[in-house]
Amino acid sequence: MKKAGIINAPLSGALAALGHGHLVAIADCGLPLPASVPVIDLSLVRGIPSFPDVLAAVLDEIVVEGAMAAREVTGSIVEEWMDSAGLTPSSISHEELKRMLSGVQVIVRTGEATPYANVILRCGVDF
Repeated sequence: MKKAGIINAPLSGALAALGHGHLVAIADCGLPLPASVPVIDLSLVRGIPSFPDVLAAVLDEIVVEGAMAAREVTGSIVEEWMDSAGLTPSSISHEELKRMLSGVQVIVRTGEATPYANVILRCGVDF
C-alpha cells in the first residue's frame, strides 16, 4: 500500500506514465470529452470531488512547466483556485481548449459544476 499521495490506482498509474511535454487535463463534470483519450472519471455527485481538491492532488504528484485555461476564467473563482495552486495558465479560448483535449495523455474528470473549471497541464522535469 502507498504511504502517501494519490491512492486511486488508475490515476496514480496514469500520472506515473507521464513524461516531459505530455499534457494532462483536469476537467469539470460538463466538459465534452473525446472518446479517443483515456479518462479517469473521479466524479461522484456534483461538486465531489472538487476541482481545487483534484488539482492540488495532481500538482503534488507531477512537475508542471506550463498550463492552459479558457480565457473565460479571468476574474472568476476558477482563476482564484488556480492562482492559489500556484498556476498562472496561458489564456486560450474555451473552443481551443476543447480541441486540445484530443492531444492530451489523460483527462481527469472531477465532479466540479463551476463553469470553465478546466485546465490543461504541460509536464516538465525536476532535473
